Amino acid sequence: MGTTVPELDQRVLTGLLSTRLTRTKGRRLVLVHGKYADGPEEFTVPVADGERRKVRVTHTTSVLGLTDAWQAHLNAVGTDLLVVTTDVRGEQLSLDLLGEMVRSQVIAVDEADIVRQLFGAADLDPRMRRDPWLWLPTALISAEPVDGWPQRGAVLTLDAAMRALVGVRLGLESVFDEGVSVDVDALLAWSRTPGGPERFAALPEAEQQGIADWLAQSAGEAAPLLLRLALNGRGAEATALGVLASVMTGDAASADAAVALGTLFGMVGFRPSELRAYARAVEGTLTRWIGEAAGRGPQSEQARQQVLDVLAQADRLADSAHLTAELADNPFLPSGFQARLHRFAEVLSEGPQAAQTAWEHVREHRLAAVFWPQRVELARMAVRLRHWLDTPQPVLSSVDQAVHAHVADWGWVDRALAHLWVGGADAEPELARAYRTVHEAARRRRAALDEAFAAELGPWTQHAGTAESGRAQLVEDVLRRVAVKLAAPGKRPPLVLVLDGMNSAVAAQLGEELTGAGRWSELAAGGRRAAFVAMVPSVPVISRATLLCGQPAMGGEEVEKEGFAAFWRQHQRTACLFHKSDIAGSAGHPLDPRLVAAIASDAVVGVVLNALAESLDHGQQSALADWTVNKVKYLPELLNSARGQGRPVVLVSAHGHVLDRTGPGTPLLAAEGVEAARWRTGTAAAEGEVVLAGPRVLENRGRVTVPWSEEIRYSPRKAGYHGGASLAEMTVPVLVLAPSADSAPAGWSELPRESIQPSWWEADHGQSPPPDAGVTQPTKNTATAKPNTRPPEGERTTDEAVEVPAVGADPVQSATLPTLGRQVVDTKIYGRQGVFVRMAPPRKAVAAVIDHLDAAGGTLSLPAVLAAFIAAGGRKNTKADGLVTQLTRLLNVEGYEIVSLIDSRTRVRLNRETLREQFELPRGNEGST
Repeated sequence: MGTTVPELDQRVLTGLLSTRLTRTKGRRLVLVHGKYADGPEEFTVPVADGERRKVRVTHTTSVLGLTDAWQAHLNAVGTDLLVVTTDVRGEQLSLDLLGEMVRSQVIAVDEADIVRQLFGAADLDPRMRRDPWLWLPTALISAEPVDGWPQRGAVLTLDAAMRALVGVRLGLESVFDEGVSVDVDALLAWSRTPGGPERFAALPEAEQQGIADWLAQSAGEAAPLLLRLALNGRGAEATALGVLASVMTGDAASADAAVALGTLFGMVGFRPSELRAYARAVEGTLTRWIGEAAGRGPQSEQARQQVLDVLAQADRLADSAHLTAELADNPFLPSGFQARLHRFAEVLSEGPQAAQTAWEHVREHRLAAVFWPQRVELARMAVRLRHWLDTPQPVLSSVDQAVHAHVADWGWVDRALAHLWVGGADAEPELARAYRTVHEAARRRRAALDEAFAAELGPWTQHAGTAESGRAQLVEDVLRRVAVKLAAPGKRPPLVLVLDGMNSAVAAQLGEELTGAGRWSELAAGGRRAAFVAMVPSVPVISRATLLCGQPAMGGEEVEKEGFAAFWRQHQRTACLFHKSDIAGSAGHPLDPRLVAAIASDAVVGVVLNALAESLDHGQQSALADWTVNKVKYLPELLNSARGQGRPVVLVSAHGHVLDRTGPGTPLLAAEGVEAARWRTGTAAAEGEVVLAGPRVLENRGRVTVPWSEEIRYSPRKAGYHGGASLAEMTVPVLVLAPSADSAPAGWSELPRESIQPSWWEADHGQSPPPDAGVTQPTKNTATAKPNTRPPEGERTTDEAVEVPAVGADPVQSATLPTLGRQVVDTKIYGRQGVFVRMAPPRKAVAAVIDHLDAAGGTLSLPAVLAAFIAAGGRKNTKADGLVTQLTRLLNVEGYEIVSLIDSRTRVRLNRETLREQFELPRGNEGST
């Protein structure tokens, strides 16, 4: 017999006996080759059908000792089976002992066979009986959970055995199932669990190495380094250290950074490739965590906290190792986000392109969209203002041109200014200074426009009326020009929502939200949003009464209700108007039943919403920079009710508002005849004021003094004001929303997003502005010098300024080559594709769609694509979805996705490179627009 015998513990003996006792035939003695150590002398073991047998274990090294043990066992009471571990050879035993022994021999322990039995497997992966896996059976026996191993039934593979072992040793029971991957995600989460790394560190060295080798194959090269960190007591910092490891993966990696990183890693030896793999794995895990944090609910909140905790830890470690500067460009670290904002602040004054590039770098930080979207959006607003400031100085040519330009362009400037004013206060000092510089420059330019508008408004007001308005649309004409068109016979009448105080900036934001993701279609005549001029002074008691009565009027709720009903009686419609006290329903019903019933009827319904006006009087400034639909009380419920009844919606205001941008200590303007915050009866105009008189003025016998400057107020400070003569207060924007474009009146069409937003607003796409949907936008991008001699007011039009090409117009093309669209439709390949399309659209119209998509950088909204198609001769009754279906059949050659719908099926994308390849066109820019 050799001098060494295997050491056996209770688990090994239990496994051995479980496989042998079914064949004992009543025998009560088991001799096992080995030495029993560190275990209880008595325990029970399972046998067939859930039965258990009581076992006593002893160890002896001689035949005499064995005989004594057997005799003592025979005399004992209550013990079923004697197990003797020994190094005695079988040939040394007497016949009487052999007769009592199970299998009449000393049993050698086959740990691999025990493992097979423990897993209920018919066979075992043969690798588990050979190097380098000889340690595995021992480990599996030792690690067996209380309720046993999962039963396999067939062959226990090496991979299944390792999954089971890792699941128990690392506390990752979820990996028991073969369908669950053992990845770095799970290991990083394990490294942060209390006691997890310590359990691994307590394992035998051979088992540690074997688990690390297997995880390197199944979870990737990052796994061994993670385990070594755990063994060195750095498991809780493993994820944070992986973030810092990126300092060695870039081109700027330095020797000093390598030394600092080695110190942080506890001088753990690693190969550069291993470190890069670890950094990539950690970044992938963080990316998934950030994706989970973007959702809602407790799990998302937990993911948010987990991400912030890890990255805050990483920033602390970087600071301790003096690596913060080296990691300034890291896309995960909060300090990296701050560094990007710092760079953005430095270049914001340099010009729009430098600011654009720096902002895109801020936006690309992995935490930006989920954790700091407001800060990213604020920076974006600053960039937008820089783009606007880079356009030629806009000019005014008439009141009509000015209010339309304000809706189409300058109101968007006001939107960005409002965000920057109220949102930049809590920014870091350097960033706040940069924002203030841009804000002040844009405000000066906007103030010049308000001053020029006041100069036009003065003479215009003296004679302006419905008959003589110099082409300008008046607030009393909103119902006649807009709502009446929607209430044509056979159509569902409109819901007229008056949002008190809504200016063009708020209208821009609400319109963007309401028409996003295909929620509502915005309709208009003439291809642009309507703009009307408020009464003077621009206050509800005058301008709102005038709007709802359809003629100049003054009064409160009763005047408005009577005037609204009377106007619609003239158009053979019943109508009812609801104010604040008429809207709220009872518990469980957000809207009053009478209002719900009215919307369900055939009457024209009007509702006055005061949320914005009340915020001006009582709210915080921060609330006035970001007007979403849900912030307007009752607006979501009213919109849903209208959609449910198939009604179009007219969202309008009787006047706009300006925000208070003065400091708390700014004194009031001392003036005579003060009647309200923004108008007075005194006749002497000071700087920033204008005297207005004429039929548009219903106060003080037709003559008032009002400020055009947003800085002037006559009453105690509030969040904002109305009543003055600024563009924001005098412009009345109108949004016409419909459940679908099918309800558009004759001569109206759906407005593509591209025709609503100024080109500078979305300059971050880095592409040419898309063609406009038939809109003359006099101040978008260019302006003309104001002529010294002008025609009479009534004869002036917006044509004095430069027009943007309309959708359907031929895009600019090469003098020698046709456009990209024409090249495509002229190919034989296109001809073959057309054979399979029933009632194929005109080639000219398809070419126009391709060219407009090409000019827009490859993407356009559905309405813009449809507008381009119809303008080029396509069938006018074509549906947008149907057109895209035809385009995919014509252009998606051999199944390649050349044309597709994106952004929840609201935008069309053209893959121009694939288009050229599939239609065998020249590469580069030849022939493209």
